[in-house]
Amino acid sequence: MNWSRIGVRGTAGLALLSCAAAGATRQVPAQRAGAKGDLCELVAQFQAERGALRRFHDRAGSAARIARLRRSAEEWRAVLTRTDFEVLDQDGRIDWLLLRTELESDLAELAREERRAREEAPLVSYAERILELAEARQRVEPVENEQAAGELDALVDQVSELRKAQAENAEKAPEVSKAIAKRAAERVGELRAALRGWYEFRAGYDPLFTWWTRVPFEALEKELEQHAKFLREKLAGLAEDDSAEDSAAEDSTTEDDADTIVGDPIGRAALLEDLALAWIPYTPEELIQVAEREFSWCEAEMRRAAREMGCGDDWKQALERVKQNHVAPGEQPALIVALAREAWEYVEREELVSVPALAKEVWRVNMLSPADQRTSPFFLGGESMQVAYPTDAMSHEAKRMSLRGNNRHFCRATVHHEVIPGHHLQGFMNERYFTYRRAFSTPFWTEGWALWWEMLLWERGYVATPEDRVGALFWRMHRCARIQFSLGFHLGQMTPAQCIDFLVERVGHERENAEAEVRRSFGGDYGPLYQLAYMIGALQFRGLYAELVRSGKLSAREFHDAVLTSGNMPIELVRARLMDVALTPDTRPSWRFYALD
Repeated sequence: MNWSRIGVRGTAGLALLSCAAAGATRQVPAQRAGAKGDLCELVAQFQAERGALRRFHDRAGSAARIARLRRSAEEWRAVLTRTDFEVLDQDGRIDWLLLRTELESDLAELAREERRAREEAPLVSYAERILELAEARQRVEPVENEQAAGELDALVDQVSELRKAQAENAEKAPEVSKAIAKRAAERVGELRAALRGWYEFRAGYDPLFTWWTRVPFEALEKELEQHAKFLREKLAGLAEDDSAEDSAAEDSTTEDDADTIVGDPIGRAALLEDLALAWIPYTPEELIQVAEREFSWCEAEMRRAAREMGCGDDWKQALERVKQNHVAPGEQPALIVALAREAWEYVEREELVSVPALAKEVWRVNMLSPADQRTSPFFLGGESMQVAYPTDAMSHEAKRMSLRGNNRHFCRATVHHEVIPGHHLQGFMNERYFTYRRAFSTPFWTEGWALWWEMLLWERGYVATPEDRVGALFWRMHRCARIQFSLGFHLGQMTPAQCIDFLVERVGHERENAEAEVRRSFGGDYGPLYQLAYMIGALQFRGLYAELVRSGKLSAREFHDAVLTSGNMPIELVRARLMDVALTPDTRPSWRFYALD
């Protein structure tokens, strides 16, 4: 690749970078006139310190944890301020901005953690004392056995009385937010784990400790279990086993399952804050407008494909026909392997991206368990492809839904999203180039890259038959819908049940799959922006591809290789690297990659 054409520094852009902290204390990197400005070691030191502190202060909501992590972030901001931005090269300046953004993001998240703890406090007023015990154990402070037993005994009464008071007041008191009650129930589960860690550290090793504390500890643990159950079932309205994995996994979803999905909307102000930290200079309302415009394009293409299939303009009839074309039980892994090879052979033949031989060699396939399919009804990708498909333990209806949702044409549209040139290839390269930038990873780069390939292969005619086009369009509509329903939920405009209905009625999802999608979106494992990052990240890559490839500045392979060897980071900063955009310490997101006028 001719790196000089895109403003990156010679062969260093392709060097396998390996960064290690230079010492136990923070140090501003040595800088001198004419020297390469490099923040690699500083970033490594930051990652090491933050990781160590998070492992030590591992109890969310703890006042001590929040205070210590906040102090560390503020100290790192001071270090960054003392770093001379002007002597840094382009990659150094990008790292400076990445570290600044990461620190701002950490501080924003700590503020939210503190707010959530305040909201949960009335429901778990005993939390701080249990956390203090756990933190004292972490510091290996001595324990006065008799006094500790008395504290545990008092906590038993406190938890019991609090639960009884909450039960008595449940009907006449103002309704408690289900989201806060669910969080409080999860918090009690974390407190139980913290308390058990405190007890087991000495139990059996210190006979007097066990003699004094075993009975009150066991009583307190039981009370905490009962309180978590009360908060989850009575105040949050969740089924008894909603948070547990169903190992038998026989059609565990019921008709009112949507009512057991409890999300935690963050509101418009927090969305704006998160978008700025993700380097997306658009409002939530503008992003919904983008989604609606892209969705309209998908519907027009769906109608065109439907006409070619003899369904007139009824694209849902065409979608129904596509869903019925699936392989027989037991044959899905072979289909996935064939589709993966077809895709990587195509991108190599067309010289769209470099594919290392080792990446093809180490790729493999595994099957998702029935329990996992409750939140992942399709497949997941990377070095290990996780395939969703019916098992013999599922009910007849659940099997039919899974077969329809994992048909041949849906799979052909997305296997390359998950493997090569999608997630597996990008993960392979992330482990080899600018590895320290994984600390700054963003779903806009991760998911946007994979969806961008769906767009590009569509444009190049890889998706040729009308049936395959319907399958590809279903997924693109799905990504548009993710923007609409996730932002609608966090803006307080849609409930989880309405989100499910939207996916079923507007996109054509099977209801059980729609429920799994919404459960996955709002279950707490993904951030508020994750679901919209697919389409918005892909549109960023589409805009950057137009600037560099359609303009003739780079070939398609040069462009994609450059992206993969730049590291996982906000795409606006990938653009700054590849186009040598001028950067200052005050640079903020400003790239309007999608025209709304």
